Amino acid sequence: MGTLINGLFGGFHGRVGNLVGYTLKGKYVLRTIGKSNKPLTPARKANCQGMTVVNEILKPSLQAIRVGFRLAVAGTDKNEYNEAVSYNKKNALQGAYPNISLDYSKVLLSMGNLPVALNPSISQAAEKITFNWEVTDSWASEYASDRAMVVIYFPDIQKAFHQLIGAKRIEGKDVVTISSEHINERMEAYISFVKDDGRRISNSVHAGSLNAVSPVTTEAESEGEIKNQEVITVLDSVCETVQKTETRDSSGSLSGLHKYEHPDVINDPNKDSKERTARPGS
Repeated sequence: MGTLINGLFGGFHGRVGNLVGYTLKGKYVLRTIGKSNKPLTPARKANCQGMTVVNEILKPSLQAIRVGFRLAVAGTDKNEYNEAVSYNKKNALQGAYPNISLDYSKVLLSMGNLPVALNPSISQAAEKITFNWEVTDSWASEYASDRAMVVIYFPDIQKAFHQLIGAKRIEGKDVVTISSEHINERMEAYISFVKDDGRRISNSVHAGSLNAVSPVTTEAESEGEIKNQEVITVLDSVCETVQKTETRDSSGSLSGLHKYEHPDVINDPNKDSKERTARPGS
């Protein structure tokens, strides 16, 4: 059911028949839902898997994405999440379908023109995760008060931990505390800097990995082939589902496989957090 906004001639939220309406950055967006009869070509399957892989790290990192890409989309109709998806699909994927995966060293969780963290690294002591970076004399005045924003992603459980307002750049390190349940999980860590007035931000930098385990080679080749075929079957099923729900916007352009609009971003695209307390992502 759709809800009329501002009467008959206003926009509406919800679904009426094949029409879906919602508000994005103060503008009413209207799309149609249709069924595509196009075949699932290798390129479409690769695109579908690429979207799935990218969303695995971006969805639990949503709060950091809102802050990290806010300035990159300022003054446009784009939202932070879509911009992050677009960049990482183009730059952070590796491999070919059905074995597409993330190159964690190339993932970007913030985008801006502040100087990035110089030679960052991480270390662990139980629940304490320490981020270190180099401090140079050239930063002593202009960038000394920049605040660190850190994200720790746990690939095996697809959860993320973030601290949006951390230590000052001049301090050279920041220490965060993660849940004791996650101390042995694999971690991929990222750090960026935000101007103390929030008007500038740096690109994020991959600070390192913790508890990473080398891939195990299966002795039985046939078993590996069976597992690979199972993955292909699951991915094909997902792609078919996405294909059936492709949408077209008011201009007629295809959007179903190219945009992912997280509901929270649509409802509150400019929401930002000013808390220093680190919070785990869902």
